[in-house]
Amino acid sequence: QVQLVESGGGLVQPGGSLRLSCAASGSIAFIYNMGWYRQAPGNQRELVAGITSGGITNYAHSVEGRFTISVDNAKNMMYLQMNSLKPEDTAVYFCNSDLRLSGSLRRVDYWGQGTQVTVSS
Repeated sequence: QVQLVESGGGLVQPGGSLRLSCAASGSIAFIYNMGWYRQAPGNQRELVAGITSGGITNYAHSVEGRFTISVDNAKNMMYLQMNSLKPEDTAVYFCNSDLRLSGSLRRVDYWGQGTQVTVSS
């Protein structure tokens, strides 16, 4: 099986920065896409940033220019550098991966457990 474990969340003042990490472990043959999603209370889960196996990135309009997604393929790690944070960025942030397990031809979606990001003075 596969585990995705997020870390790096916390409380930060408006204008501050945080770096989220997502560690993927298990019998992974290939990772097609990875992404960061977030969900604030009362809201639907939304895509924040995504990256393909080819390194193509996309961002929610609300975070463009402030957030940067990156991966370390050798370590199966994904990161989200968040700068100029705003109170409206407060949410639980989830790591997502679309991947194929070793010995399988099937693509499967996995989610982490989430990490809380709170932006407040």
